[in-house]
Amino acid sequence: MFAKIVRLSYWLVPILFVSLCPLRVNAQATAAPEKEKAAPAHHAQSVTGCLQKGDEPGEFAISGEDGKTWGLHSKTVKLEEHLGHKVTVTGSPIHESAAKEKAEEKEGKMEKAAGKEEIGDLHVTNLKMISETCTK
Repeated sequence: MFAKIVRLSYWLVPILFVSLCPLRVNAQATAAPEKEKAAPAHHAQSVTGCLQKGDEPGEFAISGEDGKTWGLHSKTVKLEEHLGHKVTVTGSPIHESAAKEKAEEKEGKMEKAAGKEEIGDLHVTNLKMISETCTK
């Protein structure tokens, strides 16, 4: 009797393994898109350009090589040490409230007319100095 059970287990284990593998693969395939959806909408943004003083105290800006200007904010990266340097900053975009955006929309139209279109603000998490001078 014991020998029959042992012989049966030699067949039963591989059959169960082969029959349950597709279920495991299917579960992984359906879980992968959910992880992508759960990824934060704030992806890291890198901008290379000349670091400048902003319009207000404690505010900085960078004009990217593509002509776009970003407002920069950081409590951990010392931006003031790199004023006038060509740098690459990496950070996440800062989303403002709708009311504040409407109030700043008028300012944005004035800046755009002056040729200084600010795309948005970045919370800087990393800074890499490329050159001590900005060449245009």
